[in-house]
Amino acid sequence: MSIHFVSRFLSSSFRAKNPRFSFTTLAITNPAEKYWVHLERNDPYIEKTLTRFGAKLDSSCVKEVIKRCSSTNQSHISGLRFFIWAGIQRDYRHSSYMYNIACKLFKINQNPNVIRDVIEAYNLYNCVVNVKSFKIVLNLCKEARLADEALWVLKKMNEFNCRPDTTVYNVVIRLFCEKGRMDEALSLMEEMSLVSLYPDMVTFVSMVKGFCDLGRIEDASRLFKVVNQEGCSPNVVAYSVLLDGVCRVGNLEKGLNLLQEMENEGGVCAPTVVTYTTMIRNFCEKGRSTEALTILDRMEACGCAPNRVTISTLINGLCQEDMVEEAYKVIDRLADKGSVSKSECYSSLVVTLLRVDKFEEGEKVFRRMLVSALKPDGVACSEFLKRLCLKEKRVLDAFVLYNEIEKLEFATCIDSEIYSIMMDGLCTEGHLLEALKLVKLMVQKGIQLKAPYVQNVVEYLKNAGEMELVSHIYKMNDG
Repeated sequence: MSIHFVSRFLSSSFRAKNPRFSFTTLAITNPAEKYWVHLERNDPYIEKTLTRFGAKLDSSCVKEVIKRCSSTNQSHISGLRFFIWAGIQRDYRHSSYMYNIACKLFKINQNPNVIRDVIEAYNLYNCVVNVKSFKIVLNLCKEARLADEALWVLKKMNEFNCRPDTTVYNVVIRLFCEKGRMDEALSLMEEMSLVSLYPDMVTFVSMVKGFCDLGRIEDASRLFKVVNQEGCSPNVVAYSVLLDGVCRVGNLEKGLNLLQEMENEGGVCAPTVVTYTTMIRNFCEKGRSTEALTILDRMEACGCAPNRVTISTLINGLCQEDMVEEAYKVIDRLADKGSVSKSECYSSLVVTLLRVDKFEEGEKVFRRMLVSALKPDGVACSEFLKRLCLKEKRVLDAFVLYNEIEKLEFATCIDSEIYSIMMDGLCTEGHLLEALKLVKLMVQKGIQLKAPYVQNVVEYLKNAGEMELVSHIYKMNDG
């Protein structure tokens, strides 16, 4: 598929985008300040003079400089050129976090033309730009999910005598795959052979995932033949992506065949815990949890230990199908083998039982855990106490259970919002003594009363004449 581009040149007003700023000549020791003052000079050859500074360059310095540049539209181009220059320095590399910050500060999603403006600035001032510089620009496109701009940058590289490599093509191909524009992605992959490049496993995985996301499973499957023809054998990642796509369209039997193929291949194709969990999840989502148990058998037979996600997925599927007893059997079976603790297993069971509206059973499990000194995790504690307060209207029971959890010394895992829900409930039901105890605990732990509950709680306490308690609330929220 041919892609048509319309060339866009900077007008004479480009220089007006970067007006001169006044700057101080006083001695400056802060590295970010040094770079900022230099950028204010509006030197068209920023990169050459920046290198002479020798000022310390780290993520905090880069963040401070681009933050200042982003505060005015006139400095966006200079700020991005600084960001690109910084990224190619020997002792510094941008993290994914920094790319995210740059995209947000310069609003690249809303103003994608800034990418083109930077490249045109390099062209206008005859700047020497290398492949690393273009890769940083492409990573900005990747972070902002700009497929068309990334393709434009790729085509521009030849004008600067920079030869794109496989990594460059992979970034652009992945962006088109994520957009669902598979015909254009396929054209780019075919184009690689014309410039003596060869797709690697990253290329194929992106393409397979892209086809699978669109439900084009046959196209994704055909790619596997291409992979072998190119001498690049599929690995577990490629297989897992295809397997997930096959299952998502409902063809679980074909998914099982793929799983078998992976098990037979072994080596780099051997299924991982993620692969098996994907299969289990898909069977459970289709209401076939009993068959999902056979996947667990295969998993263990291959020496692959299930993790917390595997067990939670199975428990959820079984409980959704009203097979709670089977869920207990799975927990006993797996907890004994030690790959996941009993506390984790039963915590997952509590959360699942609450979500499938089997509250009585969930409460039984939760209380049994406390008696057995098994620590429910933060999600289980928070979900259960919240349900007791809001839906069951048993706030006093929730407070009593909270105290038991406190004695076992794992109350720190409870969501801070639960304290506010309990406080509001205790005041509403007139349990002021318990409310006072809870307030003191919240002050001691530094937990503030959440905004939606402050007004109600304070009003209840004032009406009850508990001004001392009110003062505790104000102290807590001011501190």
